Amino acid sequence: MTRSHQVLNLTGVFLPLLGVLAAIVLLWDKAVGWTSLGVLAAMYVVSVMGVTLGFHRLLTHRSFATYKPVQYALAIIGSMAVQGPVMNWVADHRKHHAHTDQEGDPHTPHGHGAGLKGAVTGLWYAHMGWLFERSGTSEHARYCRDLYEDRGMRIIHKTFALWVLLGLLIPAGIGYAVTGTAIGALEAALWGGAVRIFLGHHVTWSINSVCHFFGTRRFAVEDHSTNVFWLAALSMGESWHHNHHTFPRSAFHGLKSWEIDPTGWVIRGMKATKLAWNVVEISPERQREKLAV
Repeated sequence: MTRSHQVLNLTGVFLPLLGVLAAIVLLWDKAVGWTSLGVLAAMYVVSVMGVTLGFHRLLTHRSFATYKPVQYALAIIGSMAVQGPVMNWVADHRKHHAHTDQEGDPHTPHGHGAGLKGAVTGLWYAHMGWLFERSGTSEHARYCRDLYEDRGMRIIHKTFALWVLLGLLIPAGIGYAVTGTAIGALEAALWGGAVRIFLGHHVTWSINSVCHFFGTRRFAVEDHSTNVFWLAALSMGESWHHNHHTFPRSAFHGLKSWEIDPTGWVIRGMKATKLAWNVVEISPERQREKLAV
């Protein structure tokens, strides 16, 4: 991993944290405005959905098919989550599935030593530590050749900084449009930008750490993936991670009626409106075949 890549990742990790600290200082003894909270919620849902729906279920696993312009739009929206350029994200995640919790997995929490120290070290590494060692190092031509050979995706990948900037300008623009003041624009950018990115980062990183260490399992698979119910809503359904590792191409990570999966709901809506097709679903019979004895 190059020094410049490490510096960029450090910047992407710590600038949102500084934004959170600034928000705390500025709002120490006053309530945050409803506009800023609304922008935070909207930008969070949209950008995280860009990752879960776009980067993950569509581009990484091809769980459904859609039109090229929709693919490009989702890749741009996912880039606004500031989790790395699209091809880096997809290549790293495909490599994770190829070597889950084994040698070669970019971010497994396992294999970092015994006892409490090993567990804490592994959880830190899977959550954030890998960003400064292995993030973005998976070969594009090997792990995401389909995107690598797509000119549109290459352009979106190379213009990652533009989409990050757009993800900050949109909340600022909404804040100014609603309040008519520069302060309103700044506050909305702070909450809909930095705070939103910070929250999205740690929820997504928790899938790599928490969902390979704590939680429940019901299928016979040779990894340490788990389902973590309390992360389901915030992660847009991604924390049904054991389900996902059992059936990686499934468009739906929530396999039971009570397993909250907002990304799956959006895919169903896209299918109903003819925006998605070839949607991969796992039958109850296939699920029963995989149950642990």
